[in-house]
Amino acid sequence: MAQKQRGVIIVSTFPNEQSAAQVAFGAVDAKLCACVNLAKIRSIYSWKGRLEDQKECLALFKTTKKSAEKLKIEIARMHPYQVPEIIELGMGDVSRSYLEWMVAESSAQGVPKKRHNAAKRRNPQANVG
Repeated sequence: MAQKQRGVIIVSTFPNEQSAAQVAFGAVDAKLCACVNLAKIRSIYSWKGRLEDQKECLALFKTTKKSAEKLKIEIARMHPYQVPEIIELGMGDVSRSYLEWMVAESSAQGVPKKRHNAAKRRNPQANVG
């Protein structure tokens, strides 16, 4: 199952953590991605002839190539920016167990018990992400 799938990361920036989290919760709940990492960042860019220096929230959506197009459409639909950053990055080397988890969570198949239990045994405080 997972060997035939490829993992990808969809990168997007948002004006704040609240807007990023809203899109992230919707995407994970809809099984369009397995996980979203959010991080506060500082972005320096040119917009309409002006140099901008803004605080933003970076979102890394972890999904499969199979789910990527639907995810990108949903991000664009919900995104507050006029021109949202939506970049797809291929995952060149992903652990088998993580890829299996990602495939299961990015589809209607559910969480594979073997991966979930193994993560809990190693470190009960750690989350997958």
